[in-house]
Amino acid sequence: MPPKGHAILSASSADRWLHCPPSARLCESYEDKGSDYAAEGTDAHALCEYKLRKALGLPADDPTENLTWFNEEMNDCATGYAAYVLEQVEAAKQVCTDPVVLIEQRVDFSRWVEGGFGTADALIIADVTLKICDYKHGLGVLVRAEENPQLMCYALGALELFDKIYDIKTVSMTIYQPRRDNVSTYEISKDNLYRWADEVLKPTAELAFAGDGNFLCGEWCGFCKAKNDCCARAEANLALAQYEFKLPPLLTDEDIEDILSKVDELVSWASDIKEYALQQAISGKEWSGWKLVEGRSNRKYVNDAVVADVVERAGFDPYERKVLGVTAMQKLLGKSRFDELLSPYIEKPQGKPTLVPESDKRPAMSTAAADFNEN
Repeated sequence: MPPKGHAILSASSADRWLHCPPSARLCESYEDKGSDYAAEGTDAHALCEYKLRKALGLPADDPTENLTWFNEEMNDCATGYAAYVLEQVEAAKQVCTDPVVLIEQRVDFSRWVEGGFGTADALIIADVTLKICDYKHGLGVLVRAEENPQLMCYALGALELFDKIYDIKTVSMTIYQPRRDNVSTYEISKDNLYRWADEVLKPTAELAFAGDGNFLCGEWCGFCKAKNDCCARAEANLALAQYEFKLPPLLTDEDIEDILSKVDELVSWASDIKEYALQQAISGKEWSGWKLVEGRSNRKYVNDAVVADVVERAGFDPYERKVLGVTAMQKLLGKSRFDELLSPYIEKPQGKPTLVPESDKRPAMSTAAADFNEN
């Protein structure tokens, strides 16, 4: 893998600083603590790199024994990713005799963003279409390729290297997120990408690098280091107090629609504040009107083996047997083996109705009122 570095305006954080330019400088004062999720993602990317290099016949060292988070699910995901990229390489060969495949390639887009660089998981450079594939191991947040600024920055960096060598007309960007069954692709013409870079990316990056611009909270706050302390985020969420917590029958339809557009962020912000206050209290801070206490806990055995032996000697069976849940079973077997063995025995009941924004890709459910109106 390429050496790691730190960019104030990185491609991976572009969604945040493009929406909230001053957050870039604000985050500089916070320590990068990392997380188990990030560590797991790093392991997954190392495995993906190895699998893809091996599939392409390139020199590769198997990192498996050094991966803390390795399991069959990760192995299956990496295998699927390598197969997908190979499919894209073969498609590129249909229109170009000598496509170039670059893996974990550092790209520089500093023509538009001061000090801007990033690392693209896989680039397929060919005439007509430049392809970018980005692996996401995360399970929590569904990542879309459509107008994804991280991928668009990678594309600009790749064009800096190859635009004069290949006859590139279009850029195709794909998010490969196997644990969410998400393969999302977005295409944009090279000319429109350059137009976005000149008219949106460059001026906003100049504001962000200078620490200027307006704070703006939204879903991009989730990975912001300053999310717990940010006054703008607090003000935006506390603005819901204007409704004085009236019950739905006392609110207008417009009030409810406004609240729906903000309530998820409000819940997220409130949870972040509670967790931040807890961690500060554990570190010794005293909050006026609050105290740190020991929470409830469940009893547990000191030694399972000893307990089982004692109960067996008393003439009882200390064990219970039950089939692993679907997720645990898939982790045990790996996705391909799981599908091979168990797909005939898996059903997916209809999910609980959930209200989401119209931009959500899932089809709308049919309601009783809608069915009646159709008849």
